[in-house]
Amino acid sequence: MSATQAALTQLLPLAGDTFDKNKVTPGILGFIVFAALALGVWALMKSMNRHMGRVNFEEAPEPGSASAEATRAP
Repeated sequence: MSATQAALTQLLPLAGDTFDKNKVTPGILGFIVFAALALGVWALMKSMNRHMGRVNFEEAPEPGSASAEATRAP
């Protein structure tokens, strides 16, 4: 039996008196996980905005297109 299992078997009977089966909340661990996910998404969005700002969207005209021929005509 691992140390985690041993701790759980000793602590679960203590929580039996105060545990309400009809009310389950995520607790502090759920908040920490949610906050970490939110920070990760925020960092990814900030990075994406920075990278999208560096992208040059100007496309060169295709060699056979009419607009390319019109710009070359004198």
